[in-house]
Amino acid sequence: MLGFGADRLRTDMNRLLSLLFHQGVLDEQFLQLQQLQDETSPNFVSEVVNIFFNESEKLLRNLRELLMDKEFSDYKKMGVHLNQFMGSSSSIGAKRVRNVCVAFRAASEQNNRSGCLRTLEVLEHEYCYLKNNLHELFQMEQQRILAAGIRYPMQH
Repeated sequence: MLGFGADRLRTDMNRLLSLLFHQGVLDEQFLQLQQLQDETSPNFVSEVVNIFFNESEKLLRNLRELLMDKEFSDYKKMGVHLNQFMGSSSSIGAKRVRNVCVAFRAASEQNNRSGCLRTLEVLEHEYCYLKNNLHELFQMEQQRILAAGIRYPMQH
């Protein structure tokens, strides 16, 4: 019997992906990213997404620091960070994160500090939700790969 656990993990992965698409967390760009992964680069998606996570955490930290400064007035600088965040979230298919960035940018273009603070909280929440779910997906993928390679003794 080969890979019984692998089949179950694939089913669980598909269920989680379906949920994330249904919730609007991910869009078709994530599927296009998955299509670029093959035997020569089996960790391509997780590597790209981990780069996104590292960059996003820097951007979130920069945005929070800007807004926590009592003398803050550089909404253009905030817009630069938000444009980077929108671009990177779009490139991995993080639809809800990208949509919150759009709302955040609109608040920053209106020099609306309280609106920026509110959307920053939503952005941090959406980012954490995305990160936790994609980490779970990648863990299942690694377990599936391991399970697919394990041969179980046949019972007679």
